[in-house]
Amino acid sequence: MGYLAYYSGTSVVLSVLTLVGLYYLLTDQGYRVDFGWFLEETSPYMWAYIGCSMAIALSVIGAAWGILVTGTSILGGGVQAPRIKTKNLVSIIFCEAVAIYGIILAIVMSNIVQKYPSDADDDVIAANYAAGYKLFGAGLTVGFSNLFSGLAVGVVGSGAALADAANPRLFVKILIVEIFASAIGLFGVIVGILQVSNAKMGEAAGSG
Repeated sequence: MGYLAYYSGTSVVLSVLTLVGLYYLLTDQGYRVDFGWFLEETSPYMWAYIGCSMAIALSVIGAAWGILVTGTSILGGGVQAPRIKTKNLVSIIFCEAVAIYGIILAIVMSNIVQKYPSDADDDVIAANYAAGYKLFGAGLTVGFSNLFSGLAVGVVGSGAALADAANPRLFVKILIVEIFASAIGLFGVIVGILQVSNAKMGEAAGSG
């Protein structure tokens, strides 16, 4: 029943949007669907802070999900093989590192946000809008990278715990895979830093 309601609601919304789009297109009023106007009327601070919040929120969700998946397997496997509980905590550490990546970049991004006067010239305003969009894109990049990295670490860590419970020699081999899964989040942080490296906000933003 829940799936039926979800897909029915989605179909209705898409149908309405399609009909509205066709109406504006066929009546030669397509100029009214102006995404540029929306981007110009919204504040760059909104985009910047949404990027910061997405970097933290998605990273924490990925870390929590990974800890949930890994922790249940460690506890379940530890019933039969108590020796796995200690060394498999490294999987929990890898998951927690994913959240730390998001927090680090969110702090870097929040330090870039500065106030600019409303009567600033066009170059300053354009530079602040560009910086807001860069921070938004960097937040999504880091957030989704850490989200999927946390999921990957959790699934691999779960398999490592169960494999270690059955055969201790498999732990190190699976741990290598887990390290590569954790590196995905680090790659996302590096890309996010590159995205915001030349982003400037404030009154002096247009001077460079």
